[in-house]
Amino acid sequence: MKKIEIIVPSPGESIMEVQIASWLVNSGDFVQKDSEIAEIDSEKATIPITSPVSGIITINIEEGSIVKVGEAIAEVIEKEGEKPAQKEDKPETKKEVKKAQKDSSDGPREENTAKLSPVARKLLEAEGLSDEEFLNYVRNTRFGSKEVKEFIAQKDITSPTIKAATEREETRKPMSMLRRKLAQRLVSVKNETAMLTTFNELNMSSVFEIRNQYKNAVQEKHGLKLGFMSFFVKAAAAALMEFPEVNAQIHEDDIVYYNYADIGVAVSTDKGLMVPVLRNVQNMNLIEIELEIARLAEKARKGKISLDELNGGTFTVSNGGVFGSMLSTPILNPPQSAIMGMHNIIERPIAKNGQVIIAPMMYLALSYDHRIIDGKESVSFLKRIIELLENPGFLLTGTNPVEKLLDL
Repeated sequence: MKKIEIIVPSPGESIMEVQIASWLVNSGDFVQKDSEIAEIDSEKATIPITSPVSGIITINIEEGSIVKVGEAIAEVIEKEGEKPAQKEDKPETKKEVKKAQKDSSDGPREENTAKLSPVARKLLEAEGLSDEEFLNYVRNTRFGSKEVKEFIAQKDITSPTIKAATEREETRKPMSMLRRKLAQRLVSVKNETAMLTTFNELNMSSVFEIRNQYKNAVQEKHGLKLGFMSFFVKAAAAALMEFPEVNAQIHEDDIVYYNYADIGVAVSTDKGLMVPVLRNVQNMNLIEIELEIARLAEKARKGKISLDELNGGTFTVSNGGVFGSMLSTPILNPPQSAIMGMHNIIERPIAKNGQVIIAPMMYLALSYDHRIIDGKESVSFLKRIIELLENPGFLLTGTNPVEKLLDL
């Protein structure tokens, strides 16, 4: 029998450490060749690790541990053939497991044949819980750390004794690689840039009218709900072509200008803030933007996004309004020189043509690096975006620019 080590792959250039995000198998499991066995977090993305051979796996590193690229985290004893057959009466899915547990509660209890993985047992010990308590909770299958965590959470809710004993305890867990890198970048932005923020307000009435007029046609043709973000990203791309300084970056002693708009859209995930990048937005219509945002956001939240989809970008749009923020100062995403922040939409009284009307209003913020962008350019850029969004027909020229923009 041949023993094969599972080595941590390199997630990308200059990345030397990663974190074991989760094990998808337990020690002693039979794994198939090329099947996913673990996920690792780098400072940018989550990457799956697959088994190079079929065989029995032994895990050497616990979840949450920081490891070096190239380090062995597990080993597989190579064994040819298919996964060993399971007993016929053993439930194969979580649904069947729950059914077996329910059925067993109605009759005499049989001998418990469940097994705990080493990682799962350590989780129980850390909470002061015994194997027996957990084994009375589940039966007739092998459970790992995920199920143990669910069991611990249930005990915290249902057991007043445990809850009272732990309500003043502290919990310490390693900071994720993504969060560590994000923290470093935020501090560096503060220390290494001359960041300022300018604000303005936007009347969203025209955008609302277009959405209401075309939402059914868009849904019927594209199977897509028309959102707000595509309007802002498209307007930003158009304005970036008019104000190249906002789209430029400082690299050493040079200023690099880009004739394209690669726009990052900030996405909140369980592991922290990620900024997937939409490429060549200046050539996209609203539907193409909506589809790409949805695709990238889904991959980011599932931890399946690639490094290529996160790298680069010449500008960023962040929407704090979805969380109810009225006003904020977005922080730069280096090496980019500017970021635009959207906020919540509130109906407010405004003056228009000498009359007071009620309109859906939003505050917009533009943070910029004053080393490369002057006040005139920053204010003019934000005003241009407002002009485009308050008169969406300006986004494209043509006999019916809105329908062309919506690909109808």
